[in-house]
Amino acid sequence: MSITQVHVRKNALTDAVLAEVPLVPLAEGAVRLVIESFSVTANNITYAVVGDGFKYWDFFPAPDGSGIVPMWGHAQVIESNHADIAVGERVYGYLPMASHLDVRPGRITASGFMDTTDYRQPMSPVYNSYTRLAADPEHDPAREAERMIFGPLFRTGFLIEYFLRANDWFGAEQLVVTSASSKTAMGLASVARQHSPGIRRIGLTSKGNVAFVEASGLYDEVIAYDDLERLPVLRSVSVDFAGNAELLGQLHRHFDAALAHSALVGVTHIEARSTFGGGEAMPGPKPALFFAPDHAVAFFKAHGAEEGGKLVAAAWSEFLKAAEGTVAIERHKGLEAARTVFLEMVSGKVDPAKGIVIEP
Repeated sequence: MSITQVHVRKNALTDAVLAEVPLVPLAEGAVRLVIESFSVTANNITYAVVGDGFKYWDFFPAPDGSGIVPMWGHAQVIESNHADIAVGERVYGYLPMASHLDVRPGRITASGFMDTTDYRQPMSPVYNSYTRLAADPEHDPAREAERMIFGPLFRTGFLIEYFLRANDWFGAEQLVVTSASSKTAMGLASVARQHSPGIRRIGLTSKGNVAFVEASGLYDEVIAYDDLERLPVLRSVSVDFAGNAELLGQLHRHFDAALAHSALVGVTHIEARSTFGGGEAMPGPKPALFFAPDHAVAFFKAHGAEEGGKLVAAAWSEFLKAAEGTVAIERHKGLEAARTVFLEMVSGKVDPAKGIVIEP
């Protein structure tokens, strides 16, 4: 018997193939998961683009020169060599673009466990945590697709708003986000609307996405990239989800000293990945990378798992109401479909109004 994986060439992301890998005997203390579903979003493209620098390729090993892109989704235990994890149990967490995954559960509680597989330990514990759905208060069987599509991205948006609010928004009057149609940007805008209503929210996007972003109702104003000069020059915070050095430079030059803080979060514009973070000296503050896993660890250390979870869940509930109907969920069967969708996203061809769910 074999398992199927999607192998992506690290230095040529448009080169992705299906690979059959022999299924080895399950190790002592391990459990085998069959992957039921996962979403493919711009977030996964970011994982691939910065995979070496941030060790995203290291979670799920592949042959030299290739990698397996991580996804967020649901899986079921089909074989268990661990007394505390039963066959048939379902989990949510970080999964490979593949049909199966073996994990070694540790630090087991009623609500979840950590994968203690040796090669995963150098990476952030945020990605090694799996939620046991039977005891998960956030789990809604009717909203599994939304959780895969929006959940991890929403949490990043939540943490960005928490960080900016903790710093009194650096004295800014308005928030300017690039790639405003991205799900992380929408999550940030939603949480800012809830917790920081005095901050004006401005979304920058391509002309083709203006109508979609306006329809979300999450921004006070939506401006196309070509009309960037329309941005009012007020004391501002920028959050760049695009990773486009030219665009970032335009923002810095437009605001100059009025830019209070410049945060870098993602790379949705893959064509500019080689200059992620900007390649030239720009006026205003030095762009600062926002690495969500580190902020997540700090957030839950400050608030505790239970209280922190309640804060996230409350904001998530409000976001779901705001996001209702903004994205049409499309389900695709098989890993060939996953490969195809991934390549479409690498090429920037996927409509932001679609939420893609793959069922391997």
